[in-house]
Amino acid sequence: MSAQTSALLRDEHPADLFAARHGGGSTEDLIAAAAQAFAGRIALVSSFGAESAVLLDLVAQVDPALPVVFLDTGKLFGETLRYRDKLVSRLGLTDVRVIRPDPAAVAAADPDGILWTQNHDRCCYVRKVEPLARALAPFDAWISGRKRYQGATRAALPRVEADGPRVKINPLADWSRADLDRAFAERDLPRHPLEEDGFLSIGCMPCTDRVAPGEDVRAGRWRDNAGKTECGIHLPGAVAAISRTR
Repeated sequence: MSAQTSALLRDEHPADLFAARHGGGSTEDLIAAAAQAFAGRIALVSSFGAESAVLLDLVAQVDPALPVVFLDTGKLFGETLRYRDKLVSRLGLTDVRVIRPDPAAVAAADPDGILWTQNHDRCCYVRKVEPLARALAPFDAWISGRKRYQGATRAALPRVEADGPRVKINPLADWSRADLDRAFAERDLPRHPLEEDGFLSIGCMPCTDRVAPGEDVRAGRWRDNAGKTECGIHLPGAVAAISRTR
């Protein structure tokens, strides 16, 4: 190998190297390869929302002790918290880490608990983005449950991507809604209790609405805030940028 080639390989992001080796395999193979390649340095970030059970089950089949990061924003539906507990027990997950916002940051930014009515982005930052940056500090890679069919901002989602210095793996990126429904049935997984009431994408209670027939599955998120489609944790480099300032 030439010195120039060696230099290029050293400069290549770990996400590119991992994608080249493992990005073309099955969903199960991708998860298994990630768990092995980043053993002890990878976490699954899960909302325990309407579609979460499938990925949680796939990960549990590979390693039930793989860390699962759950952001409890203080604004979640009680149904989500109970669903989380049900899935943790059902799937045998042994390392679910409940992460909460910094109380001092919440007291300073949202003393009355109504910041979501004034500044959605700031509320998401305090309650989700900053806590996740803190939670991911020990890890070199993380797994997300995003899919391409979840809207225009995710239409070109790769299965493996760089997130600052970390590797971010999206095992279900190319799955369709039908694929998920089939997996729920085949794996006999329980549905989120709010799904049958029209909540197809479930986040914080004040910012989650029912989805009408024919609407995008995420249409109920921040319905009263035109243009907002993401909480911020998946914006390119957002979590990594906070980590670098610590």
